[in-house]
Amino acid sequence: MRKIVIIGGVAAGLKSAAKARREDPTAQITVLEKGTLISYGACGMPYYVGGLIADVDEVMKTPSGSVRNAVFFKNGKNIDVRTRTMATAINRVDKTVAAKALETGEELEFPYDKLVIATGATPLRPPLPGIELSGIHQFWHPDDAVAIRSGIDNGHIKSAVVIGAGLVGMEMAEAFKTRGVDVTVIEMQDKVFPAFLDDEIAASVADFAAANGIKLALGEKVEQFNGDERVKEVVTNKRVIPTDVVVLAIGVRPNAELARAAGIAIGPTGAIAVNEYMETNDPDIYAGGDCVESTNMVSGKKVFAPMGSTANKHGRVIGENIVGKRVSFRGVLNTVVVKVLDLNVGKTGLIEREVKALGYQYVTAVVGGYDKPHYMPDAKSLTIKLIVETGSRKILGAQAYGEGDVAKRIDVVAAALTMNATIDDLFDMDLGYAPPYSHPIDNVAVAANAVMNKLSDKPV
Repeated sequence: MRKIVIIGGVAAGLKSAAKARREDPTAQITVLEKGTLISYGACGMPYYVGGLIADVDEVMKTPSGSVRNAVFFKNGKNIDVRTRTMATAINRVDKTVAAKALETGEELEFPYDKLVIATGATPLRPPLPGIELSGIHQFWHPDDAVAIRSGIDNGHIKSAVVIGAGLVGMEMAEAFKTRGVDVTVIEMQDKVFPAFLDDEIAASVADFAAANGIKLALGEKVEQFNGDERVKEVVTNKRVIPTDVVVLAIGVRPNAELARAAGIAIGPTGAIAVNEYMETNDPDIYAGGDCVESTNMVSGKKVFAPMGSTANKHGRVIGENIVGKRVSFRGVLNTVVVKVLDLNVGKTGLIEREVKALGYQYVTAVVGGYDKPHYMPDAKSLTIKLIVETGSRKILGAQAYGEGDVAKRIDVVAAALTMNATIDDLFDMDLGYAPPYSHPIDNVAVAANAVMNKLSDKPV
């Protein structure tokens, strides 16, 4: 009987466990999770705070309403999930994992034939004065979401400060604004979504957010937090902002310490290095999720891309490979879609800053309009930016924003990038058309035309 041990019980870990069980009904599968909750959808938590989701348990349920807990995985999939059990060491020679039962202190040992490291990532917590005050949340666990929503519901939270204008930060800004909470977003860089938007696109998104009541403090650095036992003020290099709650959303670091201590190779990003089969430098140890690095399919460079979608793909690939298959994971495009109130924002592939740094010769085009014919009563704004390599005419990346259907267009370009398509291929795609959905020539094809005109020295 094959013994499989998995360290980590959220996305990648339990996805690999479930897939391995489908592939091998006889394997002994044990999942070690130091927390109390497993397999929860953290990406849904801002929408619970914002009131769109009624019960936080929904982010831990299947579509049919079953809570994904240890009993669910044992009864439904014969997977042994040990919560409150922290892996402390990996012995690669004896092929065992040492662990501790956190509630009793008991020392445990789990032998394995194949091991999966899915230890995730930890949110960054800057060592600033006052950081230990209550009311400062890292928003990485459903308990944070419950605490913040309870504070809003009972009237204790009327103002909020969000630190970081990335995905979680801006989603939480929307949640607060939706609930009538006065919210300020502080970002050390001078734009919103600094990791994945170019300056002109980010400026338009910031203008929309500010015009709709989200206060932005861009280019400011937090210096300390003031309060008695609970945070009352956030002090930046430019101002003092009164607040009832703080959300830290300044990024995460991969939990690679356990792997590093066991002699598992760490990549240039600081995350665990894996090959296309999600294998580490030990052929009996796999790793996936937010603790590993991936390959960017456009640049070929190693990147740290902690996304729930990527973690689930990692888990599926690992689940097949630990039972003897050779399924590869090609990499990521760092595709992002995010909603800021009524504005949709998306990106896939490289942004212009990255293209310049990598030395590409390229051309860009920015095309605005509506997401469907203007005569349709629900036509909404949509702007697309395409970046294309001049010599090969290959697409390098795209960004989009507007109140229209951004996700559809970003997904079309992501598909094209995955197939290594040229700008000509993008125009040639036979996309669906009907007035309720799109133009006869879709927005991405119009943007492709603009790039082709530039490449031919024709008017855009």
